[in-house]
Amino acid sequence: MNYNIDQNGYYGDFGGAYIPEMLYPNIFELKQKYISIINDISFKKEFNQLLEEYVGRPTPLYFAKRLSKKYNTKIYLKREDLCHTGAHKINNTVGQILLAKHLKKKRIIAETGAGQHGVATATVCALMGIKCVVYMGALDIKRQAPNVARMKMLGAEVKSVQSGSKTLKDATNEAIRDWINNPLNTHYIIGSVVGPHPYPDMVARFQSIISKEIQEQLLEKENRSKPDHIIACVGGGSNAAGAYYNFLNDKTVNLIAVEAAGKGIDSGKSAATSALGKDGVIHGSKTLLMQTHDGQITEPYSISAGLDYPGVGPLHSHLFRTGRAEFISITDENAMQSGLELTQLEGIIPAIETSHAFAVFENRKFETNDIVVVNLSGRGDKDLDTFINFFKLK
Repeated sequence: MNYNIDQNGYYGDFGGAYIPEMLYPNIFELKQKYISIINDISFKKEFNQLLEEYVGRPTPLYFAKRLSKKYNTKIYLKREDLCHTGAHKINNTVGQILLAKHLKKKRIIAETGAGQHGVATATVCALMGIKCVVYMGALDIKRQAPNVARMKMLGAEVKSVQSGSKTLKDATNEAIRDWINNPLNTHYIIGSVVGPHPYPDMVARFQSIISKEIQEQLLEKENRSKPDHIIACVGGGSNAAGAYYNFLNDKTVNLIAVEAAGKGIDSGKSAATSALGKDGVIHGSKTLLMQTHDGQITEPYSISAGLDYPGVGPLHSHLFRTGRAEFISITDENAMQSGLELTQLEGIIPAIETSHAFAVFENRKFETNDIVVVNLSGRGDKDLDTFINFFKLK
């Protein structure tokens, strides 16, 4: 079975472009041009140069000695937290801002949850001198204040979204509305492997640098180019897509996707899409989606602003449906404890999104000689208030 996207924009049963007629010209232009632009020699040269000199790639593959000792297995951390802006999101925004330039767009819009994608978008817009508008749920603005300040310092206009649960889903709705109203001069930079085709594939391609580097770095460190397991947290799923990309069709590599169980899968306060979702359409794509019996989207919940999305990217729905990836749901409590443990064992404060991935080691055993790569997708600076309040550190 092939786990990459097909010519119609589907991963198995999932994907496609379910869009209003007014968005058709925007999506059609992207579909027609994105592959040829990405493969253009001048695009590749500028993209790779920016990844190296601006983003700071390659990011280290770090052997976590004390964590490995505790869990009696070989744990490597792919240090995406060391990217410029503090998360993997900038790999995609650098790619998409160059794409927008090739398409001669003069204005950029984006949605953001935890603020990492918003910061990464505002950063590349400042770099390129392009106007930037970021939509963010009012609740997320409250809990991610440092990132809001960063976006404003970078010259972006941050628009507070007051509708729905005031989180990522609602911010995405508003960004899509904006794009419908400004189709000619505006490019919409989606931050995850969600949305209508070609976005899931495009974002995955830009993030695939993560898995390419894992292959090269493991070869150097372990004399083999693949791990036994790759663990990544999944909201929409861009960091996981990037970490999995070069291993998708190699079934000797076990893929582990970690979702936010929130207060518990059956608590009514969760974002565990694989456990709770059914086939549905959200933000222009057919995927697994948390919804009521009559098809109304249910409100997700997670302590992590980057994981409380009611759906998941169509690639991940396909990986779940086919059994290619193992899906594990982690509660707020377990994620927070694992984030603190990493901090105290390795001296690395992870984003709360990433903390969910580390909680897998308490839930699942690995063999002593297994090589386990955890994609450390972001750093925890933005979450210090949440950590302080949770652990009463004041």
